Amino acid sequence: MNRNTLILFLFSLLMTLSGLMTLPPVDRDESRFVQATKQMVETGDYVDIRFQDVSRYKKPIGIYWLQSAAVALSGQGAEAPIWVYRLVSALGIAIAVVGIAWTGTKLFGAKAGLAAGLMMAAIFATAFEGRDAKTDAMLLACCVAAQGALAQIYLASRRNEPVAGHLPWVFWIAQGAGILIKGPVSPLLSVLTVAALFAFERDWRWLLNLKLVRGIALVLLIVLPWVILITWKSGGAFLQEAVGKDMISKVAQGEESHGLPPGFYMLTYSLFMWPFGLIAVGAGLQAINRFWDDPRLRFCLAWYIPFWLVFELIPTKLPHYVMPAYPGMALLIGWLLTLPAEEANAPLRRWQSWLWWATAFGLVVVSIGLAVVCIGAPLYLAGTFSWWSIPAALAALGAGYLAFPRQLQVPLGRIGGIAVCAGITFSLLFGVIAPSLKPIWLSPAIKAAVDANRPCETSVLASAPYHEPSLVFLVGTKTILTDVDGVAKHLLDDPACALGLAPIGDEKKLNDALAGQGKSTRRLAEIDGLNYSSGDKLSLGLYRVDK
Repeated sequence: MNRNTLILFLFSLLMTLSGLMTLPPVDRDESRFVQATKQMVETGDYVDIRFQDVSRYKKPIGIYWLQSAAVALSGQGAEAPIWVYRLVSALGIAIAVVGIAWTGTKLFGAKAGLAAGLMMAAIFATAFEGRDAKTDAMLLACCVAAQGALAQIYLASRRNEPVAGHLPWVFWIAQGAGILIKGPVSPLLSVLTVAALFAFERDWRWLLNLKLVRGIALVLLIVLPWVILITWKSGGAFLQEAVGKDMISKVAQGEESHGLPPGFYMLTYSLFMWPFGLIAVGAGLQAINRFWDDPRLRFCLAWYIPFWLVFELIPTKLPHYVMPAYPGMALLIGWLLTLPAEEANAPLRRWQSWLWWATAFGLVVVSIGLAVVCIGAPLYLAGTFSWWSIPAALAALGAGYLAFPRQLQVPLGRIGGIAVCAGITFSLLFGVIAPSLKPIWLSPAIKAAVDANRPCETSVLASAPYHEPSLVFLVGTKTILTDVDGVAKHLLDDPACALGLAPIGDEKKLNDALAGQGKSTRRLAEIDGLNYSSGDKLSLGLYRVDK
């Protein structure tokens, strides 16, 4: 491990450290993932995937195994806190950062690799996903490893040089791991890259260096054992759910209210690539003007553009879906550093200048927006002023200022300064400001109330209508998600130990349901807040049967 690799690895971990412990479980995806992993630890069943009693077959097993390993290493078992699960994502981003630096160094030199790594460590997308215990951070690591190996194989063939023996195996192992993490995404990225290169060059012979037959056999060896086990255990339900419903429905129509028209990723680009979006666009536009002469640029553009276009066309859209394409842009930032200043800053074409200025507008809007959020969120949501908001807002504005260059080529020192400013913003925003917004963190407040008023060690909570997955993760797998009548039935079934959570406005309805059995409720606590997943303001009461 050379010095740059160590620096980038540690810098990436430092970038995601703040917030791992302090940020409560986020609804809904993160909490669903960690709860399913928690149930694996509780039951010892590491083949099936379940959220309470419901099968969860939308994604393969990989992330659950990795999170289970983190829980096992923590020694805390099913009681492990959320940060233990998030360590997998933080590690995934660090691997991706080191991987893109490795690729950049091989393609363009050490300076370019360092610049690409700094960018990947310090954009909003990786800062968020590195703190979110789900698939996307580790998927990014697999995609970077596979694409990095593919890039070096491709470049060696273009130069008529021998291919290093380890590269095909890195490619195929990363593909197998990527499939276990999130299905076909990593193979799709590589297939689209190869297809774009073939469209330009009409040459497929270099693919023989991938050792296709042995490579595909290795992928099957990695993937098939679990696929066979889960197919047998689920009676075929996994393939039907994961392929027949989840994947096909995303391609055919917008799924889970996430259907959006083409152009969505252009609109969200400035946020998820912040603060490096403008610098990356400048490098990308210069690369477009030179890609015919340089196979390295063809590969980087083939990495980004086809994947982005395909996901713009797919109806189901979430901002993080295109994150595997971002490393292709990071490499171009590094490449631009290798050019003489007059070449790197050559005038753009008219349409390119319009695109550059449109992206510059996005950078300004996002930089100011983040500063406003840092200051305004505590005032609006919690009714308090946080002194941490001031340095966070200043760092956001500083990053935006530094990332708005006078020239397209940005020196490495300035890239490092942008990364540091962005890191300060993310650390304070995710690690201090967001956790302080108590009204939006209903599940931790409910857990605290349950722990303070638990009549028995075996007490189980029934909740209506608050059904967020984070509540199940924090309060317990046996938590019952039901309606007010279900809460009443739960209290009557176990009057000595049961706890119920219901809107205070439904307290009379709850008592009326118990009155037929000669019982009434006692309100133990009141929890007020905002369910940010649904946008509903809630005033909930914690109840037990009054003796």
